[in-house]
Amino acid sequence: GEQFANAFFTTEKKIEIAKALDEFGVEYLELTSPAASTQSYNDCKAIVDLNLNAKILTHVRCHMDDAKLAVQTGVDGLDVVIGTSSFLREFSHGKDMQYIIDTATEVIQYIKGEGLEVRFSSEDSFRSDIVDLLNLYRAVDKLGVNRVGIADTVGCASPDQVSELVRTLRGVVSCDIECHFHNDTGCAIANAFAALQNGATHVDTSVLGIGERNGIPSLGGFIARMYAADKEYVKSKYNLSKLRDIENIVADAVGVSVPFNNPITGYCAFTHKAGIHAKAILNNPSTYEILRPEDFGMTRYVAIGHRLTGWNAVKNRVDQLGLPLTDADCKVITNKIKNLADIRPLSLDDVDKLLRRYDEAKTDDSHHAIL
Repeated sequence: GEQFANAFFTTEKKIEIAKALDEFGVEYLELTSPAASTQSYNDCKAIVDLNLNAKILTHVRCHMDDAKLAVQTGVDGLDVVIGTSSFLREFSHGKDMQYIIDTATEVIQYIKGEGLEVRFSSEDSFRSDIVDLLNLYRAVDKLGVNRVGIADTVGCASPDQVSELVRTLRGVVSCDIECHFHNDTGCAIANAFAALQNGATHVDTSVLGIGERNGIPSLGGFIARMYAADKEYVKSKYNLSKLRDIENIVADAVGVSVPFNNPITGYCAFTHKAGIHAKAILNNPSTYEILRPEDFGMTRYVAIGHRLTGWNAVKNRVDQLGLPLTDADCKVITNKIKNLADIRPLSLDDVDKLLRRYDEAKTDDSHHAIL
């Protein structure tokens, strides 16, 4: 996520994030290219020296100088990329497809000769000529790359387009397929899941989805999507209760808040408000939750201090407070809460005070005055 507009990570912060992600259980950590700056080179070496369980990769241009510098850091592998769309070939590096294949061959053979893992990716794949792409992927697959990558660099692809390209590519190469999706049009997570469904094996994510422009699939959002598809697999593979801590570390480091609607960890993620929702949730949480908050170290909250509240939710709060109020009491006090909430928002503390006052007033039969 170092391409995020607000991002500035010290070496110490990078190490903290790397350790947290490793504890969560990610398989790979991709670091900024050592060619970017002296500190980026030193940071790569520092994280390699942590000897984490996750494999350490770095992202480099398809250039021998970058590859040689990256190898010196001791990383487990290199993620090599070059633009293939007509836009990038004309306005970025200015090279034709034969040059790209020749250079890719040289760089890949060097990396493999060093005994390292290599992924080769096109950039701006979805605006590249399909014949050019497949010829390039066939060539690098024959060289023995571990993975080929496709990248929706500008976020223009739809899930249908992703499905078609991944299926086609799956029929052309024998290696693994990695996918990288940007979120400019809001499809990053949906595109990533569509890719997996159609033969991709690896998906790039970042904490909170931070990255260039609108970023890429968020780790938490993609985990939520995967959990909904195969809960037991995700629970067995990742330390889900660590997700909130990782997001808080990164949010604090880049000066943003975790979004209110963030999957899993947003403060509204497991908050239920409408009366009919609250009643069902209290009877069986699966009625309105596809994710179990307990699996992520989170808790659900039933909001009751508002005009949409229902008496079942109020009754649940009464029981939590240990007050001996009847269903009839709960129904009449629910109406009082609705009337008050039409005037101003009520906090949970406001509702609790009202419930306790009503209960105390019942001892001398003055509770009707409260209503």
